[in-house]
Amino acid sequence: MSERISTASRPRALFDLYRTQARMAVARESQYRMRNVMSLIGFLTEPVVYLAVWTAVAQAKGGSVGGYTPGTLAAYFIAWTLVRNMNVVFTPYGFEWRIRSGEMSGQLLRPAHPIHYDLAYFAGWKVVWFTMWLPIAAALVLLFRPELHPEPVEIAVFAVAIWGAYLVRSLFQWLIGLITFFTTRVAALFEVYIVAELMLSGRLVPMALMPSWVQTVAGYLPFKWTFGFPIEALVGQLGTRTLLTGLGTQLLWIGIGSSLLALTWRAAVRRYSAVGN
Repeated sequence: MSERISTASRPRALFDLYRTQARMAVARESQYRMRNVMSLIGFLTEPVVYLAVWTAVAQAKGGSVGGYTPGTLAAYFIAWTLVRNMNVVFTPYGFEWRIRSGEMSGQLLRPAHPIHYDLAYFAGWKVVWFTMWLPIAAALVLLFRPELHPEPVEIAVFAVAIWGAYLVRSLFQWLIGLITFFTTRVAALFEVYIVAELMLSGRLVPMALMPSWVQTVAGYLPFKWTFGFPIEALVGQLGTRTLLTGLGTQLLWIGIGSSLLALTWRAAVRRYSAVGN
């Protein structure tokens, strides 16, 4: 077993694994176009509600709130829809099913760590979602008239940051999912995680509109780097130094998440038990 894991950990082997899984995801998810379109439309409810509320607040305060005008708020939440799609990862709820069904037993026999298969599959899925997101984004632009004038460096950082956000969120949701190796239910903890993410990530509201102490706390946690930073990289005019610092912080959280996952995985596998069909 250790030899198989070592072989699969070689860069070429991992590259082939990711390429194959991603191609499978594109082929499979392309067959479920209506389901994916409905999921994308479902995601629109959240940002449209946020946008309507904060636009009303901005207008009531004379045309801006926390430095955001209705136009920049529109830009923020339209970018939000893309970042939200990129942040769809394997949910901790899925671990309960994998263990109950016995699927996890089969995954333990694969030559690479199971997270690689999830990362690769969901990355390929995003190709399908991005293609379907484009006309929806165009409709939102026509409807809400966002103010967005990014510099080339901001576009480049955004393109990197959305993938960094995907990795950070994947790692930490996988960590929560591994708790199912020690207990039969993870729902309560996951709900606490989601509430924290809503409040501290920029998902509910741009962080500039939150109290200063909340912004300070958010800077020391991973949530901000999965939502707020990628969006602000495109619409917030952060400056080159802040943009690069943000990418470095994402890299730091990827390292922290990977280390915690490696430690937790070894303990979880030792405790693993499952009932198959």
